[in-house]
Formats: sequence, C-alpha cells, structure tokens
Amino acid sequence: MVCSVKGFAARRRAGTALGTSLTVAAALLATAAPASAGAPAPAPAPACRGGQLEAGGAERVGAVAFRVTVVNEGPGPCVLRGHPTVALAGQGAPSRAMSLTVTRQGAARPVLLAAGGAAQTRISFVPVLGEAGGYCASGAEPFAAPSMVIGAAGARLQLAPDDGGNFALCGTTVRATAWRPAP
Repeated sequence: MVCSVKGFAARRRAGTALGTSLTVAAALLATAAPASAGAPAPAPAPACRGGQLEAGGAERVGAVAFRVTVVNEGPGPCVLRGHPTVALAGQGAPSRAMSLTVTRQGAARPVLLAAGGAAQTRISFVPVLGEAGGYCASGAEPFAAPSMVIGAAGARLQLAPDDGGNFALCGTTVRATAWRPAP
C-alpha cells in the first residue's frame, strides 16, 4: 500500500511539472512573432457571383436523385453558400416551365471554391412509376423535362441529365442538400 501512495505522489509531482512546462510553452508561443510578421493576412474570398459559376453536370444517382455540380470558372476563389433553387425547363416554352419547391436538407456551410473548383448538391424527388405511360402513386400528373435549371449565387444554370434521359417526377417538391465541396 505504501508503494501505491508513493507512486501516486510521484505521478502527481510529474503531472504538476508537466502542466507547468506546458503553460510556459503556451505563453512563449503566444508571445512569439508569427513567421510572416508585417505581412497582411489574406483577404477572405468574396461570395460567388452568378457570372463565374458554370453548370458542371447532372449525374443520375439511382432512380430518384441527381448529383448536380457547379464549377467556379472565375479568375479567383469565391465562397458558395446555401442550397440551390430548382425548376424544370419548359421544353421550349416559358409557359411549360415548372418551378419546384425545395425542401432543404442538411446544414448550409460556406464552401470555398478555388478557381476551377467545384461544388455539388444532391437533388432527389418522387419518381414517376411505370414505363413510358408512367403514373404517380399520389394521383398527380407526372411531369418530365429534358433539362433542369439550378439557381446558385444568382445564376440560373441549365443542365440535362448525363445519361440523355429526362427529369421525370411526381408533384412539385424536390429535396436538395446544401452545397458541399466536390470530391
């Protein structure tokens, strides 16, 4: 029993000495001048603007979702925030366009896009059932369009599915994840 008490006391003294050393080291680091003393801190990247984003693609992910990519084609980095807006294109006539209600999924965090960098969102929806003469389980009228319009940073980017098919859905609601960096 005496050994364990002495061992405890020795460990306590070693812990106190270590804690004091760490405190001194932290104080020295806090007062040390940074390596780039006098150099201005880099300016934060500005928000992405519509003119610098380009549609990168709409990759089908299963039967009910698409992975949509946008690319920063601007001369420098920018920050993309939030969730996209979504509409189905009007097949040549504005009266045939369909705005969709977006149910946002996931917390939105700023995504820093370097020049040439990409961000993605996943758009999912209630699918049309059946074959060519498809139907909606809800009884709604199915809607199909050859392209989708994604709203991001003030831009309206039109994309077609990468597999050459249509965007076909039931109802007027889609789910969209927040923008995130593309892998």
